[in-house]
Amino acid sequence: MPLERLQKVLAHAGIASRRASERLIREGRVAVNGRIVTEMGVKVDPERDQILVNGEPIRPREPRYYIMLHKPAGYLSVMADPRGRPDLGDLVEAGVRLYPVGRLDMASEGLILLTNDGELANRLMHPRYEQPKTYLALVRGQPSPRALWKLRRGIHLEGERMAPAQVVAVQGWPRELVGDWWQENPTQEGATWVRLTLREGKKREVRRMLSAVGYPVLRLIRVGLGPLRLGRLPPGKYRHLTAYESRLLRRTVQSRCGSKRILQPSSHRPTSSRRNRRKR
Repeated sequence: MPLERLQKVLAHAGIASRRASERLIREGRVAVNGRIVTEMGVKVDPERDQILVNGEPIRPREPRYYIMLHKPAGYLSVMADPRGRPDLGDLVEAGVRLYPVGRLDMASEGLILLTNDGELANRLMHPRYEQPKTYLALVRGQPSPRALWKLRRGIHLEGERMAPAQVVAVQGWPRELVGDWWQENPTQEGATWVRLTLREGKKREVRRMLSAVGYPVLRLIRVGLGPLRLGRLPPGKYRHLTAYESRLLRRTVQSRCGSKRILQPSSHRPTSSRRNRRKR
């Protein structure tokens, strides 16, 4: 077990916030292996060292769980719904209390991360950390170059500015992004798949943006969250993250600047056919 700063261990154990834990240490109310600690920077092994706060041992830290779920349409993004509607708790049984990282509306599908790691969940959800979220949207019609350009530039919607998005139209069913279950989900005639990557988390943002440029969403699937990818996980199924995915996820969110990159809009503005005709 790697050594961790004492105040961080106290915060993870639920004793107090990181800053309040530092105050407890300075006040001489924390002991490690029988010795009062008052200086900052002391590192401990939470699995081996005996840590007392006000003479009482701290509780062992609960193991961290990170579960990727492919939420089907028709399920609420909560673990238990008091009204008895279908929810995530109907799909996942982990034996511990888990929380969804962010939400998908009831009609939307795709990747949801479930965890009991509150600090990591906050960093993934909070807008200031700008963690990328990638979606596949099936829209009515075929988006024009101008519509895609507007989304890349960022649009104003109901008095609110939507940040620039990375967006591209996808030909056919995007099998490489969602795996083999595509065979039971053919593309609707006259509709187009669009892939978008956003760094905000506003309510129904993807649906509102695409509708605003004239292409209502018929189906919406989240295929990426931070460094995670949905891949070939079928709807309604879940799995624990691999050790590599867990390390990658923690490394990604540890730094506020780790993935804080502004999406630059394309400098090329699509030229209308009318403008082309005038030039001729």
